[in-house]
Amino acid sequence: MTIPEKMAAVLLTGHGGLEKLIYETDVPVPTPAAGEVLIRVTACGMNNTDVWVREGAYGTEDDPSAVSTWRRQGNTLTFPRIQGTDTVGRIVGVGSGVDSRRIGERVMVDFSIYNRDDDSLADIDYIGHGRDGGYAEYMALPAENAHVVATDLTDVQLATFCCAYLTGERMLERARLVAGERVLVTGASGGVGSAIIQLARARGAIPIAIAGPGKEAAMIDIGAEAVVTRGKGDLVEAVHSATRGQPIDVVADLVGGPLFNDLLKVLRPEGRYTTAGAIAGPVVQLDLRTMYLKQLELHGSSQGSRADFRRLVGYIESRKIRPLVGGVYPLSDFHRAQAEFMAKNFVGKLVVVPDAR
Repeated sequence: MTIPEKMAAVLLTGHGGLEKLIYETDVPVPTPAAGEVLIRVTACGMNNTDVWVREGAYGTEDDPSAVSTWRRQGNTLTFPRIQGTDTVGRIVGVGSGVDSRRIGERVMVDFSIYNRDDDSLADIDYIGHGRDGGYAEYMALPAENAHVVATDLTDVQLATFCCAYLTGERMLERARLVAGERVLVTGASGGVGSAIIQLARARGAIPIAIAGPGKEAAMIDIGAEAVVTRGKGDLVEAVHSATRGQPIDVVADLVGGPLFNDLLKVLRPEGRYTTAGAIAGPVVQLDLRTMYLKQLELHGSSQGSRADFRRLVGYIESRKIRPLVGGVYPLSDFHRAQAEFMAKNFVGKLVVVPDAR
């Protein structure tokens, strides 16, 4: 196919509101460097990280309210930046050192930029932050990050998985969730939360969901054993009732805020808490006595390793997890897509597609 010189893309021009996201139609199409491929983007999923990076909402260790981006160990975000992590597309060009027979492959992008050869995540970055991502018609990326997945799922469906499910899988791996254990999932209707429910079932564990009013049936449909309605009564009592008094082994928290101490209360002694988000508030109060008297483990988690990604692909190919498409939007209508994403009136993932697709 003929590759154009210009493309449409959404450019993040700085930290701030939606006005910092600009849809342009004359952005240069990237040229794949050595070891890279060029893909024609067909779909890209939306994530909370997109919003937090735009807002500069990550703070610093010294000042939680400071405007700061995602990567604290050395900023790699420059403006303008094309965001977008959960990218699916077809390879249309290759750089030197890449087999030209890869042209034509449909691929799902592993969005992680691995700065080490092992599975440590101590120095990690991601596509859409450290380099341009998939909110565009074309995207260049390392060839090793472009993976063929043996599935008949559509491009939109495949674009719901990577960031949310990889994040969820890493959380459960860090918390060592095993078959038969109960995991309490906050923010269960969102991308990562709904992913964790399915990933827990894939491990043989028993997920209990916390979700907003009106989303209870959807949670049961995707695999939750029981649902606690957020904001309705005492959380500790509600969880006890939902589990019929059975213990909670793991809490997978994406919400934080006022729920935090109650989440530690519901954990059994020697239980494990893991978090990869704080949409209700990142600064919380911790009673250290609860932590040490109950022998609790607290884990922070972000993104996932190469091994986590391989397991995720295996789950997709074996149909142990299924896509949850909450809505599809054209790239040119990106402001509306992100506004509706922030409103959280959906289950699963929102997906953006180039207008020509």
